[in-house]
Amino acid sequence: MLVMVTNDQLFSPHLVCQSCLLADHHGQPRWHQGQLSCGRQVCGSSEQQPQQYQCQMGFRIANITHCAQE
Repeated sequence: MLVMVTNDQLFSPHLVCQSCLLADHHGQPRWHQGQLSCGRQVCGSSEQQPQQYQCQMGFRIANITHCAQE
């Protein structure tokens, strides 16, 4: 699951991405084969921290799918 990360909260990318020109036709981030194609990776995945990306609009996006499985 992808989430937008701010200093003090998490929220759905759909709230931001639906107005982005780089979003897919569903208003979601372009997520393909485990990579965000409309942004760049800023933090690698580790046991303690999920993968994090910065989108072209400047928002931080985290992939928390593997964290929820623990």
